[in-house]
Amino acid sequence: METLFLSPFLILAIAMILGFFMAWGIGANDVANAMGTSVGSKALTLKQAVIIAAIFEFLGAFLAGGEVTSTIRKGIVDPEIYSNDLNIFIIGMMASLLAAGTWLYIASNRGWPVSTTHSIVGAIIGFVLITKGVDAVSWSKVGEIASSWITSPLISGFLAFFIYISAKKLILQAKDKIDAAIFYIPFYSFFVAGVIAQVIARKGLTHIGFSWNDSEVWAFTTLIALSTALVTSFALRMRRASIASKGDIESAFGVLMIVTACAMAFAHGSNDVANAIGPLAAIFSAVNSNDLSSTSAINPLILLLGGVGIVLGLATLGHKVIKTVGEKITKLTPSLGFSANMATASTVVFASYLGFPISTTHTLIGGVIGVGLANSAKDIDWSSVYRIFASWVITIPIGAVFTILFYVFLRVLFGV
Repeated sequence: METLFLSPFLILAIAMILGFFMAWGIGANDVANAMGTSVGSKALTLKQAVIIAAIFEFLGAFLAGGEVTSTIRKGIVDPEIYSNDLNIFIIGMMASLLAAGTWLYIASNRGWPVSTTHSIVGAIIGFVLITKGVDAVSWSKVGEIASSWITSPLISGFLAFFIYISAKKLILQAKDKIDAAIFYIPFYSFFVAGVIAQVIARKGLTHIGFSWNDSEVWAFTTLIALSTALVTSFALRMRRASIASKGDIESAFGVLMIVTACAMAFAHGSNDVANAIGPLAAIFSAVNSNDLSSTSAINPLILLLGGVGIVLGLATLGHKVIKTVGEKITKLTPSLGFSANMATASTVVFASYLGFPISTTHTLIGGVIGVGLANSAKDIDWSSVYRIFASWVITIPIGAVFTILFYVFLRVLFGV
């Protein structure tokens, strides 16, 4: 059995600090992406967005994040090839977290909405390349993930386009817009809540000891979706006089924006918290069992650490990326913002259900462009879109290069 380069306590303490740093970067960048449409359309304040993120990001990570975490932890590289190099593996995972977190900090400071999934996948690829060579990377898994980076924004864009067109036809262009909003908006709430409830019932509840058959799953889904629709309907009826006095039907979509913001936070937590806790969970597994083939459950404390780091990142640095997503691509209204959120949440949640760590950033930007095209193509700031695309292209190689540099630094520092 290989002797660890530090005591298990020190290794885990360092790993948790680095995992927290990565989670903080995710909050500053990716949660800002998820909340950008809600804040940018003035449906939520930044403070309200942080509160929603705090609750639903954690629920998404805890209840539905396990599938994606296993992909990040074991999908990109087979940990067993490091069974005789335990210290190398631990340092590599530390370097990956440090590299991805550093790039996210740089990008967030500049207001660039980059992909945390790109960042950590690129980082792990860099670690494998410098330690085991090109053939050790699971390129088929990388190819699967990379293909989803292309397809997910396209799917989200098409969904967002048609969701907004439907809202425009059914509500915004109706003769009696207020009655139409009160009637149709709860149906959109029903759909969003139903998608989330399906994933909770089929994937999330198994993490906490529940196992339901199909009829029980559908009963749970219907109950949650119907309850959400009824609450939405009640809220709209209570605000009817206010909406009518303002003469602004867009304000009716504010209620729906809250529902879709909750869905976006859940979807993001279910998919992207894995980018921080996947490598951290791998380190915990290596230190606690000295067995890289271990399939032990993820410690809930790791999920808690990831959730707290994400929320703090959003609160401290998220405003810069929120401004880019919410204001610079296209002018967002609540109806446009809800369409983008609804499409993105649906795409991300289904991807999480399948275990694909897709990029929430790519998916949301696709949704925002989709609603921009549905509204008016000339209102899209294509120069901002091109800058965003450029930041995406360089993220993977930068993640890999940073990891190689940090890996060498940590080996020298710890004398491994």
